[in-house]
Amino acid sequence: THNELPTCILANRDKPIKLAHAGPRYVAMARPASCMGAVATVLVVLCAAVSSAAAQPRRPLPPNSRVIHPGRFGKRAQTLTCDFTPCVATCPKRCPEECLVVCSSCKTYCLCDFYPGFICGDPCFTGADGNNFYFHGKKDKDFCVVSDANLHINAHFIGKHDPSMSRDFTWIQAVGVRFADHRLYVGAKKTAKWNNDVDRLELAFDGAPIDVAGDIGAQWQSTDVHGLTVTRISMTNNVRVELKGVFDIMTKAVPITKEDSRVHNYGVTEDDSLAHLDIGFKFYDLTGDVHGVLGQTYRPDYVNKFNVSSSMPVMGGVASFVSSDIFATDCKVARFGRKADISMVTARAN
Repeated sequence: THNELPTCILANRDKPIKLAHAGPRYVAMARPASCMGAVATVLVVLCAAVSSAAAQPRRPLPPNSRVIHPGRFGKRAQTLTCDFTPCVATCPKRCPEECLVVCSSCKTYCLCDFYPGFICGDPCFTGADGNNFYFHGKKDKDFCVVSDANLHINAHFIGKHDPSMSRDFTWIQAVGVRFADHRLYVGAKKTAKWNNDVDRLELAFDGAPIDVAGDIGAQWQSTDVHGLTVTRISMTNNVRVELKGVFDIMTKAVPITKEDSRVHNYGVTEDDSLAHLDIGFKFYDLTGDVHGVLGQTYRPDYVNKFNVSSSMPVMGGVASFVSSDIFATDCKVARFGRKADISMVTARAN
């Protein structure tokens, strides 16, 4: 279930770090129940509660695997054909409506076993030291999530304002990725009535739409950038975007359900299901001078100044992370294309 939280991020680093209140070597966007993932790089994802599986090192997705959705058909098991061999697969209880089937063994796994929290939970931030925090941002604004010398990622926040609260309910609707002189866009289209069988992901590279066939495993390859691909993980609303040696992004477009809205007073209306992204990143070549809402938490000089006894502290410094556009690199802590160091952001929300 959704809590009154903003979208959040999970990251993991290759090497141990020495931080105040140091815990597991991860950074995560999760919901109030903390969740830890372990991929030998950096992950930005939506997370679920900690489980024994989530504590294990993450593996790359098996090369011969399929995503199934038995929940769509009101069943727990689904029959599929892998390499001409039929598998009758049942999704684990943690992810009964969608899971991954490894064709060689017909075994099933939750997607969050490979991309922690990707589909098994709701959003919030967890820093590189393992401590959770909120970053509410503001609806209809863009914020730099990760900014490094050769890579910059902004997130566009959507939300609903509750007059009884001093902040907005927020979610990440899209991300803009800058590398070299290229621009990659991944977003969820505004949708009135949600239908899982209709693809609502919007993808573009350097301003041109990315068209990926609707078959699982279908792939688009860039003719301009070697190693840049987009692969269908499900027939709709779920793709994997990779730039070899730089990043690996898993993303899924999802709505806020009427039940979520009723329970948490999100204010979903008939003309907007608040479609947003469940998203997971792996980064392979970040520097120690990286910044951003998430990025600053795995700098070598990062020190957690939050009150760790708080049920969920809130990161302030919104003004330091706001960008003028989803592709803008003008947030105050921007590192993209620059060499000079920028001091840490230490402001806390009131």
